[in-house]
Amino acid sequence: METDNLLKQFTSAMVQLNPKELAAGKAVFTVENIPGHQTIFKAGDEVKKVNFLVQGVGRYYYIDENGNEKNKSLVKAGGAFTSLSSLIHHHKSPFYAQTLTSCVTLNVDYQSLIELSEQFVGWARFVRSAYEVLVLKKEKREADFLLLDATQRYQEFIKEFGEESQKIPLKHVAMYIGVTDVSLSRIRKQLGLT
Repeated sequence: METDNLLKQFTSAMVQLNPKELAAGKAVFTVENIPGHQTIFKAGDEVKKVNFLVQGVGRYYYIDENGNEKNKSLVKAGGAFTSLSSLIHHHKSPFYAQTLTSCVTLNVDYQSLIELSEQFVGWARFVRSAYEVLVLKKEKREADFLLLDATQRYQEFIKEFGEESQKIPLKHVAMYIGVTDVSLSRIRKQLGLT
């Protein structure tokens, strides 16, 4: 799909951009097809782009001092691969981003996105909406960890990711909901999913 059609389709879920705003966006966004299990950026990289996820599933993760991976978050279509601390404060990213399936992304240099938002009201609404989606996701994830048991967290995961949940390896799901692989197997058996 061409950049302009993909951009219009992706942004219309959050805002309606007029033709002039879409044309300005087309000038700075690029489309990328990324294979599964591809690293988008690593801990220690200074991230300068936002890779909006149009199709596929990915994850953010940390690697602890013992070399163990810990999933920070899972990303589905409508989300994005980026590190806000790196974008805003020019710090090195503290975590990694990786595709889990083949993905299609709309990529934009963060500075270009900010310039669009300063020139066009529609793009300002888009940026605000993208931040709101991120904050609401983080708020819900925090509440789920504080208020729900592991089975309920798994059920919320299935509800949030829908059919995409079938494409995510169970070890990543277990990390995401904060349980061991064995515990997730037990939960899935109790729910009649194995």
